[in-house]
Amino acid sequence: MTKRVLMIAYHYPPCAVSSGQQRTLSFSRHLPAYGWEPIVLTVRASAYPRVGDDQLADIPSMIEVARAWAFDTVRHLSFRGRYPGWLAVPDPWISWFVSAMLCGLKLIRKHKPRVIWSTYPIATAHLIALALHRVTGIPWIADFRDPMIEIDPVTKERWPKDPKVWRAREWIERRTVLSCARAVFVTNGALQIYAQRYSELPASRWALIANGYSEESFTAAEAIRNGNRPQQAKIVLLHSGVLYPSPDRNPGEFFAALAELRKSGKISSGTLQIILRASSSEDLYRKLVLEHRIEDIVTLEPPIAYNQALAEMLSVDGLLVFQGHDSNPAIPAKLYEYIRARRPIFALVDERGDTAALLREAKLGTLVPLDSGDRIAAGLLDFLGQVRSGVAPVASDEEIKRHGRRNKASELACLFDEIISGRKQNFGRSNYH
Repeated sequence: MTKRVLMIAYHYPPCAVSSGQQRTLSFSRHLPAYGWEPIVLTVRASAYPRVGDDQLADIPSMIEVARAWAFDTVRHLSFRGRYPGWLAVPDPWISWFVSAMLCGLKLIRKHKPRVIWSTYPIATAHLIALALHRVTGIPWIADFRDPMIEIDPVTKERWPKDPKVWRAREWIERRTVLSCARAVFVTNGALQIYAQRYSELPASRWALIANGYSEESFTAAEAIRNGNRPQQAKIVLLHSGVLYPSPDRNPGEFFAALAELRKSGKISSGTLQIILRASSSEDLYRKLVLEHRIEDIVTLEPPIAYNQALAEMLSVDGLLVFQGHDSNPAIPAKLYEYIRARRPIFALVDERGDTAALLREAKLGTLVPLDSGDRIAAGLLDFLGQVRSGVAPVASDEEIKRHGRRNKASELACLFDEIISGRKQNFGRSNYH
């Protein structure tokens, strides 16, 4: 008998605004190899602020993808830049809920899935899954990835900052962890936050399935890269993807360190190039780069297709990752692609975080704190020396293999099998036929 899973995700091709879609896409590609047939419930392309067709061909032809209508409150429902606040609670895609419920019930009637799976960071996806689970009684796996709400342990500052959004997400979070069969996280740090926050729940409620990389995508990237870069004096370092101007990703101290190293003659535009690809804050960072007078060293480049971005990772001399202490329970998804690219990694991270722990475990990277210009400068000089001498560590074959997304799909399939085989308790409140 075919086992089917209804997968609810906002980010899915042709979305071109988040690397987060790679997780859902890879699961939908690889689950059939482990006995599970996905049915994907997502949004129409008009809901995305930016689209690209480069990954549409990666969706297996046998998978049914249902695209329900959804409006982006900020882009579609605002008048002169203003919109009713309640239309952006718990997120700007709350309009997706109604159409997704109708579409989801239709898919359930047609395919009779054994499991429902939904994924954050769009809270509305969990809200849809919660409602479908309550109506149908189908067991539900909630893929949180990272925490839905956060409280700074020192300042007690809350995120999201909007009180209405906070309350809505707190309600969705609590209802989710109380109702789902499993809550899945991508790091142990995030899992432990929830295990402590909801200590009344059994340890079996929580599961860990880390992010990873797609070998198929890297095979395609290898085919389009421009071969080996010629030996040259200039070292090229790349940060690929969104670089938030928040304290957790802010490259301000990195820019200051570059300026000091340039002033002292230890680097120049002839010896070093920094590429910030698709940072999403180009105007802000361009201003900072000009203020530090490093515009001939740091370049801000626009987004490119996913496989081209991977090819660029394969072609540079080193890769940059930024992760401040507020995000210690998180690991940037791109880090797994960095590992697969087998390039040296310069990591501006808090040494107590999960990102630093992964790099230490893999024996990779030069680690420096994001907020210390002096230590960044010293660490960067050491890193550049290692790269130039060819002794900078890169990932081993064993380390690369364990992070493949095919392995992660196997872990998810095992979780599905565990849920349906041990389904002695009734997770739902009613049956739906």
